[in-house]
Amino acid sequence: MAEEAKKKAEQEAKEAEEAAAKAAEEEEEKTFTLADLDNPDGFDTRPTEHGIALQNQQIDLNGLDTTGLDWGQGGDKDQWNRPAGCLQYQEKYGKYNAYFIKDEPEKKVIYLTIDEGYEYGCSPRILDTLKEKNVHAVFFVTKPFAEQNPDLVQRMIDEGHEVGNHSVTHPAAGLSSQTIEEQTNEVTGLHNYIKEQFGYEMHLFRYPAGKFSEQSVALLNNLNYKSVFWSFAYLDYDVENQPDPAESLQKTIDCLHPGAIYLLHAESETNTQILGDFIDQARAQGYEFKLFQ
Repeated sequence: MAEEAKKKAEQEAKEAEEAAAKAAEEEEEKTFTLADLDNPDGFDTRPTEHGIALQNQQIDLNGLDTTGLDWGQGGDKDQWNRPAGCLQYQEKYGKYNAYFIKDEPEKKVIYLTIDEGYEYGCSPRILDTLKEKNVHAVFFVTKPFAEQNPDLVQRMIDEGHEVGNHSVTHPAAGLSSQTIEEQTNEVTGLHNYIKEQFGYEMHLFRYPAGKFSEQSVALLNNLNYKSVFWSFAYLDYDVENQPDPAESLQKTIDCLHPGAIYLLHAESETNTQILGDFIDQARAQGYEFKLFQ
């Protein structure tokens, strides 16, 4: 009996060892994807081409402040060159899944976001540069942009970028100037269109003109979105008055800070020209580009 028990134990140990070896082999053979580069701290198994669907904890909108706010990162900086206003707003509105900065002073990480209100001939070159530099970004698109440039939207998805929601109509007075129903339609109208046309689930939202309220960020949370603001932006969107490329490049470098969320407009010829140099110079200072998710 003792001999049989011994043999049985040895057989079980052998089978366990073989199973472990097989599992290790399968893990080693797992297909490498863009997600490995974008998420070096953990393997992301999501299919990039289908986006991400969130299930946020719902928030009671009753009694939340509806006062319209205009976001801008301000000029005051802390010891890590981070805009102080970003940290204050992150602490105040972060509970609503709103992001003004990633509060990671120990990590030299940049999250690149690009706003697409309309196409001005720059997006293909911006995508070329990002592909060359192996950098992935969030492209926030409006519905007219998606309708008029389906090939560009598909290219963004195919090349591993996130496509974000910038509303249906980009209301100049801001989303928070509308009723809850109107705001919901601005978000879901584009969300449903992108899902139907591209099979892609968006989960990141950028407020038109950076105008928001406490109630509106809570509403976006309830629509299963993250609201993505920025910790760096500059006047780059006036196509008739583009800033000097050398001065703009220096500005983007001077404002580098850990956890930065950079906003660049894709209709900017200046941004198109300096993007590659910005990436190179930021990396030379030890910064890493990650995809905001």
